[in-house]
Amino acid sequence: MRLPVLLLAASLGGVAFALYDPDFANLIFVAGLAAFASFYLLVWRWMSREPQHSVILLDGSNVMHWNGGEARLETVRDVLTRLTALGFTPGVVFDANAGYKMAGRYLGDRMLARELGLPLSRVMVVSIGTPADPVLLAAARDLGGRVVSNDRFRDWRPDHPELSEPDHVIRGGYRDGKLWLDVDSP
Repeated sequence: MRLPVLLLAASLGGVAFALYDPDFANLIFVAGLAAFASFYLLVWRWMSREPQHSVILLDGSNVMHWNGGEARLETVRDVLTRLTALGFTPGVVFDANAGYKMAGRYLGDRMLARELGLPLSRVMVVSIGTPADPVLLAAARDLGGRVVSNDRFRDWRPDHPELSEPDHVIRGGYRDGKLWLDVDSP
């Protein structure tokens, strides 16, 4: 976002200089064109941004157990599909051992992103020995998003007062084989 702003400022400076000094009158055409292009680029970048309020992060290590208690990637995929249909931009944070629980081997960010059909930037497997909860909660705070989990996050409440806000943590599960989520829209 910085580059279009810098280009706009520089090109407007060029227009101003060309208007001030008649010896550089030819510069106004080039600087004006650059100002128009950078303004267009700035507006396009601003319009194409994902709204902050639609960001939602799944506690992947919690969600993967929702359907019958067994760790399944399909359960995470179902929740992602539903959230995307509701207009959210979902991401997932997993504990380091998630792959072992689901597939009997380590699965990293890249493999899980591919399996879930998400960009790599929206999937994270925390390092071995690192608890995923504080990483998940910090990321949700930084992105201005909410969390999908049935975890109560009791150990992390002192550091994350937003957990007390209604609808910050979205609960879910399966009833009669059908996915339910305590959310309707972003």
